[in-house]
Amino acid sequence: MRTPITELFGIQYPIIQGGMHYVGLAELAAAVSNAGGLGIITGLTQKTPADLAAEIARCHDMTPKPFGVNLTFLPSFEAPPYDEYIAAIIDGGVKIVETAGRNPEAYMPALKNAGISVIHKCTSIRHSLKAEAIGCDAVSVDGFECGGHPGEDDIPNMILLPRAEEALSVPFVASGGIGTARQLVAALALGAGGINMGTRFIATREAPVHQNVKDAILAASELDTKLIMRPMRNTERVLNNTAVDRIIELEREKGADLKIDDIRDLVGGVYPKVMTDGEMEAGAWSCGMVAGLISDIPTCAELIERLMAEAKDIIRGDLAAWAADG
Repeated sequence: MRTPITELFGIQYPIIQGGMHYVGLAELAAAVSNAGGLGIITGLTQKTPADLAAEIARCHDMTPKPFGVNLTFLPSFEAPPYDEYIAAIIDGGVKIVETAGRNPEAYMPALKNAGISVIHKCTSIRHSLKAEAIGCDAVSVDGFECGGHPGEDDIPNMILLPRAEEALSVPFVASGGIGTARQLVAALALGAGGINMGTRFIATREAPVHQNVKDAILAASELDTKLIMRPMRNTERVLNNTAVDRIIELEREKGADLKIDDIRDLVGGVYPKVMTDGEMEAGAWSCGMVAGLISDIPTCAELIERLMAEAKDIIRGDLAAWAADG
């Protein structure tokens, strides 16, 4: 299947694995790329730029195909050494970077001068247009259904994607709540050049997370995620657990007076405990509503091959038949 996204990134299928903290390691990125998609290493999961350089080298050893690195620009008093992380990406020969979080404009010259294609994750059309204006090659349009940070506009993909198709000149992918072939076909019909999947790729055999995490996703329905940190305008969609219940209780008690210190123990330093150690009640962790559509744990190759085969059947079967009837 050829789309503007497959052409831009030199991949076989228009399927991108999202950058996920303590999930986007070389094992998963390589498995997705080897299966014809675009695997992504999560840069800031690596504690130092040297660690990222080693992870990139490890991924090169596992796949000859293109893969990318996610670099999330976080609001912080002690910002990570982004210039050094970017140097590790450049020196490692990576040619695709997924940026997220704050505006990456300050870092665009270094990335573009190195011949790197940049796709920026956005939750609104205004931010997507800004990404295009600063030179991003593509946009990952992230709907309200997504795990992680859906922004504050609460616009679902059935509206956000056609608006992106109207507004943008650069290619874009549909992100958030996606995990099936029918959703892939729908995304293409709505103007996207592909899809970005996060939660769906956690529930694969190669995902380097504890089995408890995969089992929790399998057990969840579309009703089992919650939104937290809305009073701080830092909304995050997470899988419900006792820690999330406590956060929501504190939000009710404190309202607009809620501060990050009130919930720090429930949201900070959580991912190693959950993803590595399998402590499912340790704190809040990102999960998309697509959990309600996940019922198995295939290999990445099995998942991607199934998605593509079913998508082609839908396009050539039902849709073609309905169009012929007209």
